[in-house]
Amino acid sequence: MRGPLSDIVVLDLSRALAGPHAAQMLGDLGATVIKVEQPGTGDESRGWGPPFAGPDGDISTYFLAANRNKRSIAVDLKSEEGAALLTRLVRQSDVLVENFRTGVLDRLGFPVERLHELNPRLVVLSITGFGHDGPEGGRPGYDQIAQGEAGLMSLTGPSPAEPYRVGASIADLLAGIHGAYGTVAALYERERTGEGTVVRTSLLASVVGVHSYHGTAWTVGGKVPAAGGNHHASIAPYGAFRCADGMIQIAVANDTQWRRLAPLLGMDAADPRYAANKDRFAHREQLVADMERALSAYDRAHWLAELAAAGIPAGAIRSIDEVYAWDQVRSQGLVVTVDHPVLGPIELPGPPLRFDGAPPAEHLAPPGLGQDERAVLDWLAEREA
Repeated sequence: MRGPLSDIVVLDLSRALAGPHAAQMLGDLGATVIKVEQPGTGDESRGWGPPFAGPDGDISTYFLAANRNKRSIAVDLKSEEGAALLTRLVRQSDVLVENFRTGVLDRLGFPVERLHELNPRLVVLSITGFGHDGPEGGRPGYDQIAQGEAGLMSLTGPSPAEPYRVGASIADLLAGIHGAYGTVAALYERERTGEGTVVRTSLLASVVGVHSYHGTAWTVGGKVPAAGGNHHASIAPYGAFRCADGMIQIAVANDTQWRRLAPLLGMDAADPRYAANKDRFAHREQLVADMERALSAYDRAHWLAELAAAGIPAGAIRSIDEVYAWDQVRSQGLVVTVDHPVLGPIELPGPPLRFDGAPPAEHLAPPGLGQDERAVLDWLAEREA
């Protein structure tokens, strides 16, 4: 497989989701990713489900989501043999990804100082729950706990009294994304300095890092944002609206769009309650009621066609199966087919990046536990020679 990182070797010691997602992103860019797993059990996400797949019902679809484009070897890092093999692998790698609790890698005999003694050019990506230092740096981190601690749940849900988790494991996934882009930056810096470095992020940092206007609402504006259901915290009308047969979403981001939308709904664009965004937001409850009264006259298909013709941003609310059946999703390479050793050809969510002029990549299926041990050992011996 070719790609921008096709000359990079990634040693993936991580498990669950944040670290594996980061390593998978690097693999999507062409890196050779060697996933090191515990013998017998492997990555703990191999046991996470339902749903499971395969003839024996033991292949976790959760694991499949975060481990394409990797080779798997099973190594007991607590054993002398495992430590010796890890030493050899570190010397031949460009990147090491880990999301152990703070101090675990040190206790295994591989603190950062030791890693850089073995390979001064090594880039280490370390993902933790709440940071590697600070008064609570040693806390274990799981996605939903981080969503709550980092304020995201307070922004999500129908009202401030009912905080909701985001449906996806967004803290884990954001930590993986931030970790991957930090790693690429460190590899670029290495070309200038000749030395590796440590890239650190956490579930906490990754969620706080995307607070965006919610953060400045407090730090600059002195207002604590709160959950507002399916409507935007600063823009109106912008959210989900009921029509005759269900809900659609409409996003009016400026007054020009409002002046195009209002006549479609039989409303007066110059109504002083609604003429400017500040006014519309101040009267949002009444605005939503007035809009839904008009929208109730027709079904979703009618309104989506009318809104599209008027240049008003709008859309359906699709279920996951509808998303993967959507021609637009498939046209963007967001579904890829891989040949799994047990399941045969399967479809996976695809990488979110494309590069002009590059042919579609051929992706490796998520590996079985330890399936690439012989190939990795042969590759290692060849590199060392």
